[in-house]
Amino acid sequence: MQDVGTAKAATPVVSPLAGEPIKRADAERLAGVLKAFADPARLRLLSLIQSAPEGEASVSDLTAPLGLSQPTVSHHLRILTEAGLLSREKRGVWAYYRLVPSAIAAIADLLTPPRKRATKRAR
Repeated sequence: MQDVGTAKAATPVVSPLAGEPIKRADAERLAGVLKAFADPARLRLLSLIQSAPEGEASVSDLTAPLGLSQPTVSHHLRILTEAGLLSREKRGVWAYYRLVPSAIAAIADLLTPPRKRATKRAR
C-alpha cells in the first residue's frame, strides 16, 4: 500500500501536556494534523472508512453517506492523507483509503497527559 505522509513525522515527540514547553515547529506540525481532525466531514470520513467492511473505501463509497459531492469528498480525503491520517492505494482508476492506526495512536498519546498514559498502560 502506498503510504502518503506519516503522522510520526508530522507530530512532535514531546506532548504539549508533558509539562515541558513544546517547540514552535512541533506545535505548528501538531496544529496542522489537528486541523485535519477539526472538521465534521473529515471526522465522519475517518469513521466511515474505519467501519467499512474491509477497512477501506473509495470516494464513490463515501459521497452518498456524507451527502457531499465527489470533489468535496476528494478534497477532504486529500487533507487527511497529507496529514498522515489516511493511506491511499491506487487500483486501476480507483483510489482506496485506509486509516493509519499508528498515526491515530500517536495523536492520542500526545493528547493524553503522561500520568493518565501510565495508568492506562498498567491496566
